[in-house]
Amino acid sequence: MDDKRELRRRMLDRLRHLSRAEKQAYDRRIAAYLYEWPQWQKAQVIAITVARETEVDTVPIIEQAWREGKKVGVPKCNPLTKTMTFRQIQSFTQLEKAYAGLLEPIEEQTVAIGRDEFDLIIVPGVCFTKNGYRIGYGGGYYDRYLPGSAAVTAALAYSFQVVDDIPVEEHDVPVGFIITDQGVIHCGR
Repeated sequence: MDDKRELRRRMLDRLRHLSRAEKQAYDRRIAAYLYEWPQWQKAQVIAITVARETEVDTVPIIEQAWREGKKVGVPKCNPLTKTMTFRQIQSFTQLEKAYAGLLEPIEEQTVAIGRDEFDLIIVPGVCFTKNGYRIGYGGGYYDRYLPGSAAVTAALAYSFQVVDDIPVEEHDVPVGFIITDQGVIHCGR
């Protein structure tokens, strides 16, 4: 567990030190690979977070999804139960700053999307292995949400976030694909 914490800390530190220009160039390349990816093109209903500053910028990705007529679900976290639900947003004005400073849907302005409705779930993380395991932010929300979902799962990551090895626990749920600035990694699931 300390290994995970240390890996998370070191990677977040590296992410914070990316220059704005480097980050924007990486983000554009990742988005380009994502839009060309057949799983993205087929997906009609996608789950995605509104990224924090150290993550691949998802605002243009959400805007692209809307332009393509996709339905976009953003998570609403319950910190007491460490669970989340997804709600459809059609505008960024339907978001508010909530748990851990994340932008989450305003419940009164949005409708729930069930787990079985998603074609593609984009899972956030700090670092990943080529076989799809990840270190997230420590809450375990996605490890609780993903079991039982038939959706394709993918992560967006800078190529340096893909590492050789991370500690894996029994409850960890790997993603099927990682979209990086160097292309799409099929995690073999």
